[in-house]
Amino acid sequence: MSMLPSTADTEARAPKNAEAPLPLEMVELALSLDGFNAGPEGFADAVRDAARSVGGDFLFDLPASDLADDCQRIAALRIPDVDGQGLQIVFALLDKSATAIRIEDPGERTEGLKRFAEAFVGVLQHM
Repeated sequence: MSMLPSTADTEARAPKNAEAPLPLEMVELALSLDGFNAGPEGFADAVRDAARSVGGDFLFDLPASDLADDCQRIAALRIPDVDGQGLQIVFALLDKSATAIRIEDPGERTEGLKRFAEAFVGVLQHM
């Protein structure tokens, strides 16, 4: 039995390659978090529910520790990728005022966190 579930001025940031299409799941995820108003204590539950609604997985959340601008918490999620053949890591970021969640692809500042999330998935899949 897998430990992972089956495979908000909120915004979805376009992938670095402007030619690449924005995954529908990423847009749906952002829309499902629009209007977030549960504060820091409701962040993990809101993001977990949103990930599940697009067929994705909530992995973990932790303090942002300057990994992103205007962000107090960051959650790692896996959502279906653009071609629907696999899952990609994305981050949900709770802003410092705890009134909005935005969705971002991993970037230079969060590359280490992305690798940690991928390793975390690997460990869970082997349990």
